[in-house]
Amino acid sequence: MLDDTDRRILRHYQHAPAAALSDLAELAGVTANTCARRLERMEAQGVILGNRAVIDWRALGYEVEVSLRAQLDKTQPRAFDEFTAAAREVPEVIEIQTFLGRVDLRLYVIARDMVHYQHIYRSAILPLPHITDIEALMHMARIKADEALPL
Repeated sequence: MLDDTDRRILRHYQHAPAAALSDLAELAGVTANTCARRLERMEAQGVILGNRAVIDWRALGYEVEVSLRAQLDKTQPRAFDEFTAAAREVPEVIEIQTFLGRVDLRLYVIARDMVHYQHIYRSAILPLPHITDIEALMHMARIKADEALPL
């Protein structure tokens, strides 16, 4: 279990994971050694999964984002596995989610422009196996995109 000190460290760490250990420790009100030990323990326990670079794909020329909701042929026992394996191979599919309910999966797709998206859709998405229905939702605005947890 996490105590208040762990939560305080995580609260600051999630907002500045590249901060110097001494700065993080000072913000959390602990010594650098305590901070390092606790971060190591939380990593070993799987509380901290790692650090990653967050890249603005718009800065790389991708202007279109589309959420595709798909239904699969559930009479095929390997439909989910075969579909997700194939969808993972499409570089512009940056997220795949599965659901229970009317929608089976959601693919999050990025493209440079609408012409590029149309090419991806026709050449890489439509040929994916076991699709029985697909609906595109064009992204208009991101209102909130915060990965920080309320600690």
